Amino acid sequence: MAETMTNGSSQTYVGTRTIRPDGADKVTGRARFGADFNLPGQLIGRVLRSPHPHARIVSIDTSKAEALPGVKAVITRADFADQSSEFIPAGEMMMNYKDVVRNVMAREKALYEGHAVAAVAATSAAIARRALKLIEVKYEVLPHVIDVVEAMQPNAPLLHDDLFTVGVEPKPEKASNIAKRVEIKQGDLEAGFKKADLVIEREFKTAPVHQGYIEPHAALASVSEDGSTELWCTTQGHFIVRAHCARLLGLDIGKVRVTASEIGGGFGGKTVVYLEPLAIALSKKAKRPVKMVMSREEVFKASGPTSGATVRVKLGATKDGKFVAAFPEGGGVPRARGADLRVRGGERGGRDRQEARDRPHRPAHAERGA
Repeated sequence: MAETMTNGSSQTYVGTRTIRPDGADKVTGRARFGADFNLPGQLIGRVLRSPHPHARIVSIDTSKAEALPGVKAVITRADFADQSSEFIPAGEMMMNYKDVVRNVMAREKALYEGHAVAAVAATSAAIARRALKLIEVKYEVLPHVIDVVEAMQPNAPLLHDDLFTVGVEPKPEKASNIAKRVEIKQGDLEAGFKKADLVIEREFKTAPVHQGYIEPHAALASVSEDGSTELWCTTQGHFIVRAHCARLLGLDIGKVRVTASEIGGGFGGKTVVYLEPLAIALSKKAKRPVKMVMSREEVFKASGPTSGATVRVKLGATKDGKFVAAFPEGGGVPRARGADLRVRGGERGGRDRQEARDRPHRPAHAERGA
C-alpha cells in the first residue's frame, strides 16, 4: 500500500484508497445475494396480502388452494402461536413479540394494505400465484385515518381494543391509539416566553420515506425432520433473525442456523423479519426447502419506511440571540407502529416535557393514501 505524507509525517492509510475485500467477488459476479441461493427440490413461496389498510379478518378458507396440484403447503395465522405482550431486548431495540407475530402474519385484523394474510409454497411460481387467488378471505372493512393527529383524536378508528395509555393518571378506562406518555420537566415554560423579545411559531410536515435499498427481501429456508433449520437471507443481523424466528415459531434456537448473504442495501430496513418466519413455517410443513423473494411492490407495501411526521415548533429568544424557551411537538406514524412526540422546554428558565405516544398500528401505505 502506498504511503502518503500528512503534516510532514508518513501515513499508511489516511489519504489512500484501501482495498475492499468484497470487491473482487462483486465485480466478477461471484458474490451471492439473497435471491441467488437455491437448493435442490426447492419450492417457491408467495404471500397473500390484504388489499385494505384496516379490516377485521372474519375468516380464511384455504381448502381450494391446498387441493390445487403442485401446492405443498399453506400457512395462515393459525400456524403462528400468539405471543405475550412484553418488551424484550432484540439487537438495537426493544421488541414486543405480540406486535411482531401480528406483523409477520395478520391475526385479528389487517393493519395496513399489504399486510400478510396467508402464504403458500408450490412447485412453481405460476402455481403459487394461482393458489393465492383460490384463498378466500372474508374481511370486515374498517375505517382508517392517514394522519397522526387524526389518529389521536377521541373519535378516531380504534386499532387495538387492549391498548390503554401508559403514564396517565388516573389510568384510562377507555382504549385509545395512544400507547404511552412520558414527561420530562425543567423550569417554567411560561416564564421563559415572557422573557423573550421574539417568539416564532412554525408547523412542518414530512412524508414517509422508504430506505429504497436496491435488493428486495429474500429468504431460503430448509427444515429437516429433526427440527434442524437452515436459513439463507439478506439481513443486517443474522443473529437477530435467528432469535426472532426461533421465538415466533417455537424452535430450539440451538438448531437454527442463519447465513447472511451479500446485501444489496439495507440502511436499517433489514434488521427485522418479514419473509424469514414464513419461509421456515412453509418448509417445515412441506418438508422441502422454500424460497421467497419480495417484488418491488411488496417491498414498498410490506416493509417499514421511516415515518411521516407533523411537527409544530414555538421558540422564544432575546434580542441578544439567546433562546429562553422552546416548545416543539410532533408526531409520526411508522408502518406498524405510531408515535407522537412533544418536547416543551426552554433555556434554564423553561420547561422540558416529552410525550411519546407509541403503537397505533398505522401503515405507511395508508399515509400515502392507500
